[in-house]
Amino acid sequence: MADPVAAMADRVLETVLGGLECLSIALGDRLGLYRALAAAPGTAADVATRLHLSERWTREWLEQHAVIGYLVEDDGAFSLAPGVAETLAQPEAPTTMAPLARIIAAAGLQLDEIEAAARTGRGHPWSSFGREMRDGQAMINKPALLHDLPTAWLPAALPHIVGRLADGARLTGADIGCGGAWSSIGLARIYPSLTMHGYDVDAATVLLAERNVAAADLADRVTIRDWDLARHPPDTAYDFALAVECIHDMPDPVGVLAGVRSALAPGASLLVIDEKVADSFTAPGDIIERLMYGHSTLVCLIDSMSTPGSVATGTVMRSSTMTAYAEAAGFTRTRIADVEHEVFRFYVLETV
Repeated sequence: MADPVAAMADRVLETVLGGLECLSIALGDRLGLYRALAAAPGTAADVATRLHLSERWTREWLEQHAVIGYLVEDDGAFSLAPGVAETLAQPEAPTTMAPLARIIAAAGLQLDEIEAAARTGRGHPWSSFGREMRDGQAMINKPALLHDLPTAWLPAALPHIVGRLADGARLTGADIGCGGAWSSIGLARIYPSLTMHGYDVDAATVLLAERNVAAADLADRVTIRDWDLARHPPDTAYDFALAVECIHDMPDPVGVLAGVRSALAPGASLLVIDEKVADSFTAPGDIIERLMYGHSTLVCLIDSMSTPGSVATGTVMRSSTMTAYAEAAGFTRTRIADVEHEVFRFYVLETV
């Protein structure tokens, strides 16, 4: 029989190694090392010169990455190992993972505040996590929101909306908790008769979204609003609404959902895209449960708890919880759309 103490020590050591590699990935992404190596292999001196970095430190980073198998070394020159470009050097690739490493690094920077939140229960607001967290969250979802949302997810979940857009109908949609606005941008790029209104309550995120919309040259059809939907329902009748990976963060999800419902045109629906966790707590859990609980304890739950009176949902939002929130907000039916995805579950909230 294997020694359980030795096995656990080995597991913790692997976790520590993963943490070190995660921070190294975050630095490599911030410094442009992966993109530089994707453009051309090079020695430590070559890469350091191109990126204006310390040659000594660059050599250490390159050698570390070769040791862990992310780089290949040949006579002093380093190049990306197979698969690394698609996961760490191409921000638009559907397999991009570098932003996820930067999210974890950003959480680590807040360790003192997270400890205080755990002791007091007062939480730690999203705005205090800073730009690294804000940009990382926007970038990790960007490829899917630009490409999968308009061409696969929306057609499967709300086919009648896509049909009307295909016929050239002028529709208006609401993007709840819009973050970097990539969902609104992705939809507006594909459907020229669609106007989107993005809503968020974080001022810095609103500015990020506005910059992204302007860069995409879509400011005429995508507008961003700093707006608390729980207190002030929209003054527009929407043909559909969308909420991507944000309901579990909200201190008052029922209030927000009720505000959205009041702004939907008759027969219109709200598509909620949130985490695909198990229907009930089971331990030990699978890789998705491990990922979501990690995010919840470090980021999402304590963000939600920073608002007095929060329901404190956390990242691990079961489907029964989402359904209960929808019912309390006045939606008459919640169905799960037939969309296969490893991380997300697709809820359609209806008023019929």
